[in-house]
Amino acid sequence: MWKWKNVLQHSYTFTRSHTRSYSAIQRFSSTSTATTPIEFRWRFLLTRSSFSYSSQPRPENGAVSAAKDDDKFEPVTGWNKQLVKLKILLAFPWERVQYGSLYSVKLRGRITEQLQSRYSRALSLPQICENFFKAAYDPRIAGIYLRIDPLSCGWAKLDEIRRHIFDFRKSGKFVVAFVPSCREKEYYLASACEEIYAPPSAYVSLYGLAIQAPFFRGILDNLGIEPHLERIGKYKSGDNLTHRSMTEESSEVLNQLLDNIYTNWLDKVSSAKGKKREDIENFINEGVYDVDRLKEKGYISDVIYEDEIMAKLRKRLGVKINKNLPMVDYRKYSLVRKWTLGVSGGKDLIAIIRATGLIRGGDSSSGVRSSGVIAEKIIEKIRKVRESKQFKAVIIRIDSPGGDALASDMMWREIRLLAASKPVIASMSDIAASGGYYTAMGARAIVAESLTLTGSIGVVTAKFNLGKLYEMIGFNKEIISRGRYAELLAAEQRSFRPHEAELFAKSAQRIYKQFRDKAALSRSMTVEKMEEVAQGRIWMGKDAASHGLVDAVGGLSQAISIAKSMANIPNDRQVTVVELSRPTPSLPEILRSLGGSIVEVDTTLKELSQDSTFSNGVQARMDGIIESCFRNSDI
Repeated sequence: MWKWKNVLQHSYTFTRSHTRSYSAIQRFSSTSTATTPIEFRWRFLLTRSSFSYSSQPRPENGAVSAAKDDDKFEPVTGWNKQLVKLKILLAFPWERVQYGSLYSVKLRGRITEQLQSRYSRALSLPQICENFFKAAYDPRIAGIYLRIDPLSCGWAKLDEIRRHIFDFRKSGKFVVAFVPSCREKEYYLASACEEIYAPPSAYVSLYGLAIQAPFFRGILDNLGIEPHLERIGKYKSGDNLTHRSMTEESSEVLNQLLDNIYTNWLDKVSSAKGKKREDIENFINEGVYDVDRLKEKGYISDVIYEDEIMAKLRKRLGVKINKNLPMVDYRKYSLVRKWTLGVSGGKDLIAIIRATGLIRGGDSSSGVRSSGVIAEKIIEKIRKVRESKQFKAVIIRIDSPGGDALASDMMWREIRLLAASKPVIASMSDIAASGGYYTAMGARAIVAESLTLTGSIGVVTAKFNLGKLYEMIGFNKEIISRGRYAELLAAEQRSFRPHEAELFAKSAQRIYKQFRDKAALSRSMTVEKMEEVAQGRIWMGKDAASHGLVDAVGGLSQAISIAKSMANIPNDRQVTVVELSRPTPSLPEILRSLGGSIVEVDTTLKELSQDSTFSNGVQARMDGIIESCFRNSDI
């Protein structure tokens, strides 16, 4: 009896602490006009060295390197273990999971960086990682069954998921992968699992990595459209609109990016499978299409169907033949709170603001929900956090190829102001290039994955002469104007006049100079040094770090570790991470969850409309040819 009395006392104390943290979040929420932040907690018990920070936003390199990403699994023991059992017993009905269950998750297609509502069908990277973390501590979960179908996300997201798979395995539980379609990305993710299975009819295509670069100049010429691009920076080309084939600069960048990705793939797979890098490269160069060859060479565990895997797992977990294998899927397990598992975090709060998609100006106040990074919404969140005393530090999580230059500059300014009052860390996902990097460089420190696409410090702006097209289709447009430059952007039926072309170029050069100079200031470089690494060039995260554009290589947990150290939070103290960018469910999402299809078409059309008309200004956006390559290729 006395044991349970102590357990209840511990529960009361723990609940009081949890309630205080939640109340602090609610007080912040009540003063905000933005989307109500939903509490989303991670537990970090990390040992860190303190940072030195003066008026410069960039921290000392030694201080950043001291913050290692060592978020290791720490088993729950003693009274905390008994407390978790009590919390599970008192959990809400939707949190109930049978002991000895298998957590089943299916990864397919696009994985978004943005948090999703419970009605959304989209896979959310934060929720995927959250569920892996919870499953490691959940005594009801015996292991994970991971089905990997064709993926269309970037390599940085895959590295984040792989990291959480390896962390989960430290709990002593198993992870089994089933790969019906095995290409480079799918196998890269599966290689982190303890066992890999594929069906006899599996589609295997391990041939290596390739990039296809699309060029549209021929199409534009046939349509009578003449592009006029002003590009500032040697590598800020826009070649896909102005050329019929690849330029030397584009070829140089793409080859370097592909070398980095392929080398990383070989190194990570060889490490995970315990094989020599040379042997894996030779095996790939044979052209792997036969699933039996994968088994023969030890790259997968066996060639069997999914029902046979379930039979193996049923036997492994001691489930009788006439009984169903207890399983919990991704959506249901997402409802389990970390508080129930005793890993909800401490009273120190760190905010996360997510910026995902194309950067746009405006506040999307119309009835249609805009996709991408809406500058005014991000700025509103930043200002609320700056005014709040609840948060010790802030993470700006970026997954954006850039976009509107003005919107990027406005966000940079607000982040800079925020960084003057509390630690701000920029954490990069798949891509944070051009305007995405512009936004990030306002933070005190920048963390990127080794394969994050970043940099692209340059500017491109364009005008299209539609005169020949108008003539072909019998269309005419006449303009009456006042002012020497009034027709600069309005007259799309003719080319620039000499004085207009000169002004057009000066405008782009001014934006580039501002971008480059602010990058130099933010990164504590001379303008001359920044010019060497700018020029619109795309860098991988690890190369960006070696050139001083990024402070550390790692994932979100590394960024939180640095933020914790900068905020002088004691090494052994837990922190609570509060997500401020979780959307409320929209009507289309709710209807889709009920089986609606008309709303999907309507929403898609509206998003396409937004993408085609998002800005009339100068763009700080990743080079179009590179963006097209990474969107349309299997890399």
